[in-house]
Amino acid sequence: MARHHRLRGAGGHAHPPRLHRRGGARRLRPAQAAGGRAVSGPLLEVRDLSVAFRGQAVVRGVSFALNPGETLALVGESGSGKSVTALSCLRLLGPGGSNPAGSIRLDGVDVLDAPPAELQRLRGGVAGMVFQEPMTSLNPLHSIGRQVGEAVTLHRPLRGAALRARVIELLQRAGLGAAAERLDAYPHQLSGGQRQRVMIAVALANDPRLLIADEPTTALDVTIQAQVLELLARLKRELGMAMLLITHDLAIVRRHADRVVVMKDGMAVEQGAVSEVFARPAHPYTRLLIETQPRGRALPLPAEAPEILRARGVTVHFPVRRGLLRRVVARVKAVDGVDLSLRRGETLGIVGESGSGKTTLGLALLQLERSGGEVLLDGSPIHGLSRAALRPLRRRMQVVFQDPYGSLSPRMSVGEIVGEGLAVHEPALPRAAREARVAEALREVGLDPATAIRYPHEFSGGQRQRIAIARALVLGPELVVLDEPTSALDVSVQAQVVDLLRDLQARRGLAYLFISHDLRVVRALAHRIVVMKDGRFVEEGETEQVVSAPRAPYTRALMEAAFELRAEPGVGP
Repeated sequence: MARHHRLRGAGGHAHPPRLHRRGGARRLRPAQAAGGRAVSGPLLEVRDLSVAFRGQAVVRGVSFALNPGETLALVGESGSGKSVTALSCLRLLGPGGSNPAGSIRLDGVDVLDAPPAELQRLRGGVAGMVFQEPMTSLNPLHSIGRQVGEAVTLHRPLRGAALRARVIELLQRAGLGAAAERLDAYPHQLSGGQRQRVMIAVALANDPRLLIADEPTTALDVTIQAQVLELLARLKRELGMAMLLITHDLAIVRRHADRVVVMKDGMAVEQGAVSEVFARPAHPYTRLLIETQPRGRALPLPAEAPEILRARGVTVHFPVRRGLLRRVVARVKAVDGVDLSLRRGETLGIVGESGSGKTTLGLALLQLERSGGEVLLDGSPIHGLSRAALRPLRRRMQVVFQDPYGSLSPRMSVGEIVGEGLAVHEPALPRAAREARVAEALREVGLDPATAIRYPHEFSGGQRQRIAIARALVLGPELVVLDEPTSALDVSVQAQVVDLLRDLQARRGLAYLFISHDLRVVRALAHRIVVMKDGRFVEEGETEQVVSAPRAPYTRALMEAAFELRAEPGVGP
């Protein structure tokens, strides 16, 4: 719950800024310092900021300023110090972080020397914060109405009907549909986009003049990303806020920021107006970020490539039970009568929004989810087989899961993780031979075999995903289901993983079922695309045909959101 307590501190203040109306619009008065004095100049000014964790510097000499009404983006890859810098601006670092050195002035107040009461005023009243992962930032034991209300009542004496009305107003402002009916809902009952809107409502609870948004669209569907970004832009205009936007997606920076600070290894290596930095990047790292993205297209597929997988009428229906006797009152049709085929060496991209049935379909095809219909591997039916009968087939069908942080056991070394499948499927294999196979799998995905003795927490996100791929490859599979394997990775690491997957496919003749909502990555890797909505396929075809000339309205909406959001001047899809 540590993040939840930090959120409470960032969601309210003792004395909200005074508001007045001009021409019917709600506007903020000029920023006020602690004594009520109007502040001129930057709303936030950071000079020579340095932060260390257990003696190791993670932010070094960072300086920038943010003016009222402006959007400033901090960009860089994971580990560059973006989020630590943002958290330092409100002194929200956890116990592992030393006291930041340097100077941070917010609303005319020295944040690093501010007493608790003044920090309380700054957190929420001057600056609200939207954290990166709403599922871990929101308290799972409290309803969303209670959590938004708590952010209000910590700093405003509202109770009863007045508080309820304020909470509903905030949720509606954040774009949450049917807000009054959702007050008693818990975070797990909402989608990722809905949870992010609740986080935005909490951050807006006391009308801040600065909104700090830390990766607000990470792992969201492309259409939800566009909605959240448009919501933030609209709120910024309507409320006259400044915004500090932390992201690794330069396309978002190009469309939504006025100025940008590029961070690498804890340092600000370049900063300036977005138009200037993108047109004439001065630092090699900035040029690398701008130029790096998943590129290329799927390797040509031989016309005679044989079919490895076929599915007919696959269904997965989940019962909805209610009442004391838990009777089935309805069924959720997660997958509803799907047909597909996949050839050796081919990549089939499955795209759609969260809840469309993509992952459930992948699990059903691997017989990891109970399903109806037929599934054939190399022409032989595998649906309905017992666990014992499926076991020898498992080595031919492997899966790489979405989250490289959660799919690897923290208690096992990398060598144990990669070699676990060998211990199950080839128990008679001598230890030396098993270690050699593990070393070869690590080498094949670009990792040093000497790292086999290390543990997952010692690796970056991209390295962990390589470990997960090595675990899948060590058994020599013919079919690999890749479930959002790049969604949590920086764009440069995404490009590396796509290149790796394409290379492995060429060398091994692997068939991929590639599940993703990131259409840039799918376009770079897939031969064909199927689009899912509400458990059904709404469109399928060759990748370029679906991307460039979508037929279904839902597909057109996906493509427009994906490629308009990331479009460069003069460049179409």
